[in-house]
Amino acid sequence: MSADKGRIVVKRVAGDGSGGHHGGGWKIAYADFMTAMMAFFLVMWLLSNASPKQREGIAEHFRMPLKVAINGGEKSSTSTSVIPGGGMDPVTQVDGEVRLAQADMEDTADADRLASMKKRLDDLIENSPVFKQFRSQILIDITTEGLRLQIVDNENRPMFDLASARLLPHVRGILREIGPVLMELPNKITLSGHTDAVVYTNGDRSYGNWELSADRANASRRELVMGGMAEDKVLRVVGLADSMHLDKAEPRNPINRRISIIVLNHRTQQQIERENSGDAAVGTTRAGRLSPRPALPPPDNIKVTAYKPSLQKN
Repeated sequence: MSADKGRIVVKRVAGDGSGGHHGGGWKIAYADFMTAMMAFFLVMWLLSNASPKQREGIAEHFRMPLKVAINGGEKSSTSTSVIPGGGMDPVTQVDGEVRLAQADMEDTADADRLASMKKRLDDLIENSPVFKQFRSQILIDITTEGLRLQIVDNENRPMFDLASARLLPHVRGILREIGPVLMELPNKITLSGHTDAVVYTNGDRSYGNWELSADRANASRRELVMGGMAEDKVLRVVGLADSMHLDKAEPRNPINRRISIIVLNHRTQQQIERENSGDAAVGTTRAGRLSPRPALPPPDNIKVTAYKPSLQKN
């Protein structure tokens, strides 16, 4: 009896594994997570170093319909169908971004040519003895229409005889020097004549500032041709009278009397030619009337300093 009381019985229960070793499953999950994170950061690094066009191409790849992706072809956005992958086969379409990209490249090249021409004219005016003394009367800038060169009047050195379209000798020399330079570019030009706000009067009520400004622009065209510019270089000659002033605060300022020569950029030249030719691509309404195209924005005005107004007539 005393022996049974001193006996100790220890009961051991077999463990279920919950408090022991967990196995290697977590290592596989952790490896997958690290691989995914490495891939994520690699993609982020590649995108940060990619150009905008490359990123656009990547995005377009994921937007491409399965049909085009399998068969190959151009971008899906060149399709004329509003349903992605539907309608005509987008592979056969060649317009869309392709033409837009070509137009952008042409515009960029055209802008570079005009900027180079501006520098060429600036250098010519600074270095040529014919131009140097008239530098203050020659304004050159880039507008929405192209490269604009303006020869403005001066109270002490006018361009034309009083109330006349006859050019004075120094202006004829300037225009004849400019003529050959304009032939260096294929771009066509327009000429416009401007007067100040002084009303032209010579007793003939049928002849006023409009006629005078047009005659002065055409006289300038003749001098450019005499200097070596081709006749077909000119696309348009217009007279604008006193409708557009350089110095709006002083409508009678002599600088408002001027000749404006614009070397047209490619886009403006094409628009003028379309709108004034028989094959103009103008939309029509159901009634058959021509729908007007939006007008070109007016040329940017040049900020000028105030001059003492002159009462001298045109």
